[in-house]
Amino acid sequence: MLLPHLSGVEVERVEHVNGVVRVVAKMPAVQVACPACGTLSGQVHSRYQRRLADTPISGQPMVIVLEVRRLVCRQPTCEQKTYAEQAPGLTMRYARKTPLLVRSLQHLGVALAGRAGARVARLLQMTVSRSTLLRLVMAMPDSIIEAPRVLGVDDFALKRGHRYGTILIDCERGVPLEVLEGREADPLAAWLREHPGIEVICRDRAGAYTEGARAGAPQAVQVADRFHLWQNLAKAVERCVAAHRSCLQEPAPEFTPEEDPGQPPDIAGTDEPVGKFAERVRRHHALVHQLLEQGHGIRGIARQLGWGRHTVQRYARAARWTELLKGQWTGPRPSKLDPFKPYLDQRVADGCRNASQLHHEITEHGFDGSYGIVSDYVAARRPTPAPMPPPSPTVREVTACLLRRPDHLAEEEHLLLQRICARCPDLDTLSGHVRSFATMLTTLTGQDLPAWIEQVSGDDLPGVSAFAKGLRQDLSAVIQGLTTPWNSGPVEGVVNKIKMLKRQMFGRAGTALLRKRILLTAERR
Repeated sequence: MLLPHLSGVEVERVEHVNGVVRVVAKMPAVQVACPACGTLSGQVHSRYQRRLADTPISGQPMVIVLEVRRLVCRQPTCEQKTYAEQAPGLTMRYARKTPLLVRSLQHLGVALAGRAGARVARLLQMTVSRSTLLRLVMAMPDSIIEAPRVLGVDDFALKRGHRYGTILIDCERGVPLEVLEGREADPLAAWLREHPGIEVICRDRAGAYTEGARAGAPQAVQVADRFHLWQNLAKAVERCVAAHRSCLQEPAPEFTPEEDPGQPPDIAGTDEPVGKFAERVRRHHALVHQLLEQGHGIRGIARQLGWGRHTVQRYARAARWTELLKGQWTGPRPSKLDPFKPYLDQRVADGCRNASQLHHEITEHGFDGSYGIVSDYVAARRPTPAPMPPPSPTVREVTACLLRRPDHLAEEEHLLLQRICARCPDLDTLSGHVRSFATMLTTLTGQDLPAWIEQVSGDDLPGVSAFAKGLRQDLSAVIQGLTTPWNSGPVEGVVNKIKMLKRQMFGRAGTALLRKRILLTAERR
């Protein structure tokens, strides 16, 4: 029960030597058929020992020391004069591992490839090199291919941008059938001729697969995959939205300047700091937080106001403007400019805001201070700049809103789409076409596709019109994709597993090994 593969030999003893379980056995004294002529013989020519590595037992490596007879063939005309006997299920010619251990290592190699498989085997007390593990995988036979009723075809990258392969699967079972070199029409057509009986071929809209399917299986119905159709439409919609980029900009809010923007609010009699510096900090703090609430970023505010980015960050991080004055404000102080402030206020009210000119004027009246004092005072009396327009949505954001289900959109996205469609009639028309195509795709009403193509072609929208023209060239397969339940979903799942296998082998596996692992790791349903 525990070691059924040893039932055909006579176990003499079991030893535990240096952490290794050592089973000493011998072959029973029975007649064995000659492998060449089949004649039974029990005449012993000689005996020798074979050491066979076996699967570990109780977490310890196991070795079988088997005494084997070499027999003499009794058929005089047989070229095989002597031969070694084999224990069924235990020994193979020239093998130093039991079939049970070989199968275990093959499963590890298929699942984990070379280096990772060797590391796991070492942890399981089955010492093997990565090269031996890969040789065992390559020695495994391919499964017998039965021609499927529904075939899925898709390409995958062996080396992105340079080399590609083609994967063929049984769409009904989701099992890979073959991996072909390249993604041309001829290899696919040749494989289809060798496997007749295919009724449906699910493919993407690549021209090579169209020609290959038509040449190799003209009786099969070709079905264009719905996922690729929606993907192609998404690219066309993005090009159309990009062509109307100017319609995405939100209009700037109306700005009504205050009647006297140069006069700061009266905060006298409060406990808050007053004075020129305090007023400037208060005003700048309020301006920065107002722009942040409108959705502008730090860099955009800095560009708009002509400030440094770190200055804007300092104002943005302060919850109250008085936090920026800690340790700096000591109350209002007298200034050389105090006698000239009424004159400057009058000149600013008259519309003169040139600090250099005002400094020159008051200097002639006896002011001996610096230009910077005058410049700061005039800057505090300048009107608040017009508010920045809200940031416009990106092309990808608008494309995503157009392509998603209306009931999956947030309230803000609904309002954004309504505003854009109200400003741009072309994008409003585009939204209707996308909704109509989505309805055909989800309800499998592909019979309405010709009318949809005619309507889109008449509207002449950038990108989408070219998409409709391409559908006309592959109309039969597209209608089948929009009316039948078949699609390339199982193929995409297998391609995703192929990417995992490639990552496991760090992109260094040859096509033969990758093909073997793809076909052997398939889940048999």
